[in-house]
Formats: sequence, C-alpha cells, structure tokens
Amino acid sequence: MSKIRRFGCVVQVRPEKLEYYKALHANPWPEVNAMIKECNLRNFSIYYKSGLLFSYLEYMGDDYEADQKKMAAHLKTQEWWQETGPCQKSLDGEPDGTLWVEMEEIYHLD
Repeated sequence: MSKIRRFGCVVQVRPEKLEYYKALHANPWPEVNAMIKECNLRNFSIYYKSGLLFSYLEYMGDDYEADQKKMAAHLKTQEWWQETGPCQKSLDGEPDGTLWVEMEEIYHLD
C-alpha cells in the first residue's frame, strides 16, 4: 500500500475573478474530477480567506511526478487550467507564473 502524501498549497486570487473562480468550482467539469482521481489524488479541498486560496489534498499513488505529468497532458484539464489560471496570481516574492506554492506542514494528527 502506498504511503499517503499530504499537500497544503496557497495562491492569491484576483479579487475581480473570485466569484468566477467560485462558480467554476461549484460546478466542476466531470472529466477534470475523473482525472484528479485517476492521478491518485484524494480528499481535495480548496478554501478561501482574505484574498488567498488554500488547497489540501492527499496523494495515494506511487509516482507523484508521473501522475502530475499525466494530468498536465490531459486536454480537458488543460482547458480547465486555462479558465482557472487567470483567476490566480503569484504570491508576493514568488516568480511570476508560480501558482499553488506548497506549504510546509507544521502539525498533523490522524
């Protein structure tokens, strides 16, 4: 059995795009959700607070990099990212175009 790998990530949301971003995620594309699961991601949530989006997910597979490449090659996921990407902006201090920066896990309790 694979070890669960947990991720917490953060990105800024463009204030003028927040409602559109929420609307997209209120009705996510089934093909994108299926690909997320096919790439061994589970328990995926996105939260909003004060101009920031926070995500939490668990990776259940054996080759994270290969699964990420598989997802990036999926045409419907690429279309989804074309919709969601312009809603986001890099955190201050991060290179332009750097989205969803992984956070350091400080504490976890099962």
